[in-house]
Amino acid sequence: MNAATTRAVAHLGSTDPILRRLIDRIGPCRLRIDRRREPWETLVRAVASQQLHTRAAANIIGRVAGLVPGQAFPQPADLVQFDESVLRGCGLSAAKTTAVRDIARRTLDGFVPARRAALALSNEELIARLVQIRGIGRWTVEMLLIFNLGRPDVLPVDDFAVREGWRVSAGLETQPRPRELAEIGEPWAPYRSTAAWYLWRSRDAAPPAKPAERRKRA
Repeated sequence: MNAATTRAVAHLGSTDPILRRLIDRIGPCRLRIDRRREPWETLVRAVASQQLHTRAAANIIGRVAGLVPGQAFPQPADLVQFDESVLRGCGLSAAKTTAVRDIARRTLDGFVPARRAALALSNEELIARLVQIRGIGRWTVEMLLIFNLGRPDVLPVDDFAVREGWRVSAGLETQPRPRELAEIGEPWAPYRSTAAWYLWRSRDAAPPAKPAERRKRA
């Protein structure tokens, strides 16, 4: 782990006993930030992956990526020019095809910022801006913030897997509501992205906590 990740893990472990046990079970944080991609491509990939299993999403994205020979991924101008049937043929639904084309159009007109411009905007500024695009919700922008822009303090409380991760780790019978998890996670700041990474993996790596070990509320 790099120095920033080491600080994040140390902070989480010192502020929350449930996270400390989870960290001990999972081991080092392997959160990877892909800084090579422009935000528009990350958004396109996120839209293509929505509500799909990992393998199915990868297959669709692979087919989209192969549409233009010699390019790692079609550019916005390509995506706008493709006939709708071309994108549908890759496995995208009608709604996702519309969303992908809208992302491409809004990139060409400058509404979707380039990476350098995005880095100058706050999390909430980017969320408020990008959710105006068809098919883009808060969760999609939060994935951009974490995995593309490397923002360290994002907790996607609307994410089912994050809430389920907390339920399993805390030994709860039901998931916390988004607002409840947001309150629980306040002490995790400014490293809530790292906390989210551990919660995503908790169902596979950490057994439920025993009732006696559940968090004691103040």
